[in-house]
Amino acid sequence: MSRRSLFIASAVVLVAAFIVAALFYKSDRLERQGMAAGARPEVFARDHAPTLGGAQAKVQIVEFLDPACETCAQFYPHVKRMLAEHSGKIRLTVRHIPLHPGVADVVRALEASRKQGRYWQALEALLANQSLWVENHVASIDRAWAVLAAIGLNMDQLRADMSDPELARRMELDRADAQALNVTKTPEYFVNGRPLPSFGLEQLRSLVAQALSSAY
Repeated sequence: MSRRSLFIASAVVLVAAFIVAALFYKSDRLERQGMAAGARPEVFARDHAPTLGGAQAKVQIVEFLDPACETCAQFYPHVKRMLAEHSGKIRLTVRHIPLHPGVADVVRALEASRKQGRYWQALEALLANQSLWVENHVASIDRAWAVLAAIGLNMDQLRADMSDPELARRMELDRADAQALNVTKTPEYFVNGRPLPSFGLEQLRSLVAQALSSAY
């Protein structure tokens, strides 16, 4: 065999090995997430988790979200559009998983905003203005204050409510459930308990369409 043929054969073997490894990784990830969900179905949506959409909706999107995550900010309008296009048929449940440095305080502020009935406004403002309070993937609560104040929150109350032990309990439950489901990055979506076969907006839309077709 010539040197060129040997090189080509070696390259083909390496590519094949990479594909097999990638497929094995994806299959293993889906299996581990499925096993965790099957054993403890409550890990998807706890009673404390903020929910948007129809209360009786038969399709539930559960999103593990980091408010400092750029991809989360990019995907959120698309997810909200799905809810609007299928009014009453889909609900969105958000679980917080603070992965970026400094973002835990921002999540605490988000949770505290719920006491003023402004969670969704706060989340959307933070996502839409990420560049104002996230720099080089590091979040700053000091910069986030201005974004939160702009939606009309009582900032003194917000700061006081952030120390509520209940918030710490919710955040710990979100962290534990993310770990149980092997969630290591954001955004991570589950549709009626099913994880995406691979990450992408079209994959999410396809899984939602399948769930809608089965449910209605």
